[in-house]
Amino acid sequence: MTLEGKVIAITGASSGIGRATGTLLAARGAAVVLGARREPILENLVAEIIADGGKAAHKATDVRRRADLEALVETAVQRFGRLDAIVNNAGIGPISRFDALRVDEWDAMIDVNLRGTLYGIAAALPVFARQDCGHVINVVSTAGLKILPTMGVYAATKNAVRTVTEALRQEAGPNLRVTEVSPGMVSTNFTQTITDPSVKEMIDGRMGDIGMAPEAIARAILYALEQPGDVDVGSIVVRPTAQG
Repeated sequence: MTLEGKVIAITGASSGIGRATGTLLAARGAAVVLGARREPILENLVAEIIADGGKAAHKATDVRRRADLEALVETAVQRFGRLDAIVNNAGIGPISRFDALRVDEWDAMIDVNLRGTLYGIAAALPVFARQDCGHVINVVSTAGLKILPTMGVYAATKNAVRTVTEALRQEAGPNLRVTEVSPGMVSTNFTQTITDPSVKEMIDGRMGDIGMAPEAIARAILYALEQPGDVDVGSIVVRPTAQG
């Protein structure tokens, strides 16, 4: 299968999994519409993709704002005429123990990881309904499959998205595909939002020891996208071989 002619919006596209996914999908022929808060980085990434012969556009996007997701989808439609898939990838993980009482960080994870995904779905569904086809891909986490200390709220937001994804899949009908991708430990800037020094040191060490390259998750997303239109890959779990 090919992605030639497909138009795919990606949130959290300025680094890590989002950046790797945008680069790979563009190389496979898709027009990618990249959203993130750091617009200068997006501008540079779009220029790199175009210089390599790909098709790309960007829109500054804060997934906590519903209007930003609507603008990202509208950019795809205006620039490339349609939207074939949205990859709801933006997420944060300022993890900590519950008794550290970092309640503002709990709120932030709910706003970005859960509410941001819902806003992406809400922005894309009307376009998919008009086209009578589309694909929602939500990036979740293995943190929701194996619950560990310090990850309680983070895992809860990811499991909430897992629930949303499965319910949407059941509602979708024959022309909308819905996929959740659960990465294990990936070498990204995940720890930048962690404010607990001991937790940050622990995760940084673990990431350095076993973390996968973000391209591993990009390939999983590509796999789901490349299936025939009547094939729906519901769930993909990708872990480092060393992850328990």
